[in-house]
Amino acid sequence: MNQPVIMAVAGRAGVGKTTWIRQQIATESLPVLYFSPGTGSVPIDQTCISAEFPQVKTLNDAKKSLLTKHLINGSVAYIELGYYLQLDALNSLLEAFPSRRVCIVPPNTKDSEWQNWADETVEGVSINQQGEQLSIWRLPLQGNVIDPGSLDVFWYQEMTEGAYGKIHRAKGIFDIADGRSFYLDFVAELAETKYEELNLPLWLKGKPQRFSGIEIIGENLDETSLLQTLEDSCLSEAVILYYQQQVKDSMSLSAEEETT
Repeated sequence: MNQPVIMAVAGRAGVGKTTWIRQQIATESLPVLYFSPGTGSVPIDQTCISAEFPQVKTLNDAKKSLLTKHLINGSVAYIELGYYLQLDALNSLLEAFPSRRVCIVPPNTKDSEWQNWADETVEGVSINQQGEQLSIWRLPLQGNVIDPGSLDVFWYQEMTEGAYGKIHRAKGIFDIADGRSFYLDFVAELAETKYEELNLPLWLKGKPQRFSGIEIIGENLDETSLLQTLEDSCLSEAVILYYQQQVKDSMSLSAEEETT
């Protein structure tokens, strides 16, 4: 069999699909393409991968027609199938190019639909969720800056504690007033939130013109309250500009001190 040019990766929400893909990208010698179909206007994983691996080309749903072109030109594609997609969604593509199907499953999983579909099985996070019981809620936040204190209350004291329904998985990218962008990732079985600053330039020119947003997977989600809370947590443009100017002034002062 020819060397695979498509690595299709599937599994439950929060089991570790993107983590495994990032590990593979870090050791890949060929040009890499990443695509996660069905994420629409909330491409969280694409944004994180672009920040960590600037050399990787990422596609969104609007540009999926370019996938074949990149494959023909020698790229290796890592395609992540969300739990909400049918496993046969990419059959025609996987049959048209040398490919390998990888499933990420919880420890001790046997004879699952994922394993029956896959060429290779990788052990992931121990989770117990059942996909048919879950709903998914997404909110793009591009152009908004969130108050860090309000975000902490929303994420750590309310959302992950069940204030908006039973949360199995939540992840989001948020811009804050000092120009930085942060990624938060919660899986119920792991209890703790992964929290990291993305390797992106400081945004100090008003409302950020780059992606931010949130995705929540769970049961009985109170979408109205989620939307209202996040809207209330965003800063006005005047406040954004005020904080950004403070950062600029501080940076200018530091630069002056270094030259004296």
